[in-house]
Amino acid sequence: MGISIQILVDADACPRVVKEMLFRVAERKQVMVTLVANAKLFIPDSPYIHFVLVGAGFDVADKEIVRLMQVGDLVITADIPLAADAIAKGGVALNPRGEFYTSANVQGALSMRNFMDELRGGGAMTGGPPAFSPRDRAAFANQLDRFLTKLSG
Repeated sequence: MGISIQILVDADACPRVVKEMLFRVAERKQVMVTLVANAKLFIPDSPYIHFVLVGAGFDVADKEIVRLMQVGDLVITADIPLAADAIAKGGVALNPRGEFYTSANVQGALSMRNFMDELRGGGAMTGGPPAFSPRDRAAFANQLDRFLTKLSG
């Protein structure tokens, strides 16, 4: 028997290795995984994996994810405003590096993001995030497994 929540993925910026992990989890745990992106993606043929193609534009995929999600659903995203919206709607948000966003930490993360945007807007060179590492992959896999085990436990 599958898990009753669904996993929604902000797929445009999600690392391929994370998507591949989610494909395996979908089959093994029989949980629905829906990838949302504004460009066509390859997905395996599975009754548990779906793809939603959205139009180009600012936050179009994010808005579709929030529209599709239900209370308790898991959203995979590195986008902090999307994580905040998911939490506000009663969902759970996990970034691809294995960190859960919570009502306790998402506002601080959003404030830091906005501050960094202001610095970049003023010409400061802030750099981007570090490259996705094997440690990030392991952290994501561990957190996802703990989350799904709790649900099925």
